[in-house]
Amino acid sequence: MTVGFTLVFVDTPKEVRDPEARDPAVSAVAALDEPTRRRLYDHVVRESGPVSRDEAAAALGLARKTAAFHLDRLADESLLDVVYERRSGRSGPGAGRPAKLYRRSAKQVTVNLPDRRYELAGRLLAHAVEESDATGEPVRGVLHRKAEELGTQLGAQDRTDVFGFLERYGFEPLREGDDLVLANCPFHALAQEHARTVCGMNLHLLRGVLAGIAGTVFEACLAPSPGRCCVRLRPTVGERPATG
Repeated sequence: MTVGFTLVFVDTPKEVRDPEARDPAVSAVAALDEPTRRRLYDHVVRESGPVSRDEAAAALGLARKTAAFHLDRLADESLLDVVYERRSGRSGPGAGRPAKLYRRSAKQVTVNLPDRRYELAGRLLAHAVEESDATGEPVRGVLHRKAEELGTQLGAQDRTDVFGFLERYGFEPLREGDDLVLANCPFHALAQEHARTVCGMNLHLLRGVLAGIAGTVFEACLAPSPGRCCVRLRPTVGERPATG
């Protein structure tokens, strides 16, 4: 029996090539650095239902205007969602305007320095286990195939060269002669404990990326070294990559 899975990568890569670009995740975390704003955020997420400006102000002993300013800032950063409800329970003419209420946003905000991609690894591993269980194919072989398929998809969708792609996805590429070495492993903590599994997945992911990016002159190979990603990109036989 053959079981097919479609793996969709929905994580948005950080635009690291443009140092002036605003990173929404960093901005959201910075918004919580203001003490009053953080107190308001903590209060809203502890409540079982949406919170009004008046309720938040009264709970924290703030002026309503101050509470409204910080709550709206949290909403602007997508840390809180805004909903409108009539608290009177009445409807129709004379019921009054709906109150502006705040509740925890469904958005997840994560900032990792250096860049990490554990969600991507988790998805690949979960799909590999599920397909292996359904088909009897060895899980490691499924993982390598799924990683390569996803890498090819990502490479084909990307509009930069190999170096640009690696920057975007947090590998921190460096030129070492004609090779590209990767100063960061996006799966670092997993690779420390499960090197064979994670490095194999990473190798096939990058092989797929190279297959998906048109005109690449590199091949991926395992070359572990201290402080570096386990994969190194070397020129294919007879090719010398252009230097940027």
